[in-house]
Amino acid sequence: MSFDLITSKENPLFKEIRVLQATGSKGQKARISSGKALLEGIHLVQTWVGDPALSVLLTSELGLQNNEIAHAVYSHLESCPDTRVSQWDSALWDLLSDLVNAPHIAGLLDLPKSSLTLPQSIGTLAGDVLILDRIQDAGNVGSILRSAAAAGFTQVIAITGCAHLWSSKVLRAGMGAHHLLDLYEGWSNQQVLSAVTAPLLAATADADCELFSLQDDLLHPVAWVMGSEGQGVSEDLLAQSKGISIPIDPRVESLNVSTAAAVCLFETMRVRRS
Repeated sequence: MSFDLITSKENPLFKEIRVLQATGSKGQKARISSGKALLEGIHLVQTWVGDPALSVLLTSELGLQNNEIAHAVYSHLESCPDTRVSQWDSALWDLLSDLVNAPHIAGLLDLPKSSLTLPQSIGTLAGDVLILDRIQDAGNVGSILRSAAAAGFTQVIAITGCAHLWSSKVLRAGMGAHHLLDLYEGWSNQQVLSAVTAPLLAATADADCELFSLQDDLLHPVAWVMGSEGQGVSEDLLAQSKGISIPIDPRVESLNVSTAAAVCLFETMRVRRS
């Protein structure tokens, strides 16, 4: 089986990938306009093996000598024979990957419809929802997505100002959780309030209502709102939400937002299971 050989950083595919890797608004615009995201590393690629959305695989001669990588490539080709496979010069790979000593495997993923659909075209979102309000740290966002998937919250809305859900850093922190989620981003507060049908519960440090007293509320669909690291939940969302605090030792000022999200999501799961 022959693969496309890429030996120059002037190759259009190499240039496309570098743009997709860009941070901030430049990378986000590139990913949205192209409808693609870059999966880096064996774990993320394995998550999408057999899914036609993984439309391009990138590896090298050195990569194909690794049994795990070779198995992922050929297993995906068996299920999705139209997949394009590009074999890169090993020296070129070092220019491609942001990861130190990274395994020579990556992929281009076609973004799901939910990530490309304009908010006004969605209508309403029934059932449980997780709302991320301007959370900017990519590691926190990816960790929250991983917790959401583990807790069974499959609908996630990222309000404008959040780290891009399909950036390389968020994808790595999410550890494959993206594959289990319906992700919506670039929404305004008003679009959230118009579309979400479940009552909003906003995690905030100074609320009178404590998380562990919410037995009845959590038995029904809820929309958890997690605010930005510095400013918390925005005032207009907070005004339409029930504020919920997590009881912590008074000597500790606050919890990291990804930890707070995990506590709230898994308490919701615990209540429903019991």
